[in-house]
Amino acid sequence: MSVLKSGVKRLLGRTGFDIVRSTNSRGGVDDFIPFEATMRAARAADLPVGDYVDEVMNGTPGATQSTINELSALDVFAADPGTVLEIGPGTGRYLEKTLKECSPDRYEIYETAKPWADYLVDTFGVVAQPTAGSSLAPTPDDSVDLVQAHKVFNTVTFLCASRYFFEMARVTRPGGRIVFDVMTETCLDPATVSAWATKGGTGHDSYPTAMPRQTCVDLFATLDCSLEAGFLAPMGVASTEVLVFRKSA
Repeated sequence: MSVLKSGVKRLLGRTGFDIVRSTNSRGGVDDFIPFEATMRAARAADLPVGDYVDEVMNGTPGATQSTINELSALDVFAADPGTVLEIGPGTGRYLEKTLKECSPDRYEIYETAKPWADYLVDTFGVVAQPTAGSSLAPTPDDSVDLVQAHKVFNTVTFLCASRYFFEMARVTRPGGRIVFDVMTETCLDPATVSAWATKGGTGHDSYPTAMPRQTCVDLFATLDCSLEAGFLAPMGVASTEVLVFRKSA
């Protein structure tokens, strides 16, 4: 099995990288995990695609589940959100585990990689919204109970992430939650910066993108959203920080 996993990892050429998907024409990671090759590799490794991404491609077994467990402990799913929106679900590894924690009446996704979006619609019955890569325009104001994005804002430009932040606050219902991760200064001690500089892949200079933690906290405060919690989650050669906000009721 270890030889097989090593082979498919080389085939996809993503050693040391977390999930990478297309974003938009203004910058950020310029390609995404290929659908057919990834599905074949996951089957060859005898793993569900989400576990394959965690275990083989990223070398962080159980990373997705550990994040979901942290969010569950914070009661993010306790209110059984009726509407969930996820930005950049990619292979659907967080989406699938979210649906094991709650049973929303509607689950919207904004995914720019069409093969993965189609797969998620067919597999989980979610609603794929048209996306230009930085807007949630099809979703009405104050209409979503839980908005989330995982391993997205460290793969796009600062401006793209910032525009999404405004949109996330706009579509969230009063009392709803906003969950996303960013590579903050908490994740960037000198040893970690050295690790990224020496072990990060070539040809993807926009990944990872750093975002000041206080910038997020201050911005969302102006949008009537307060920080409830934060915790570290594995990513690539180091970690990213997951932030949980609640919109004022």
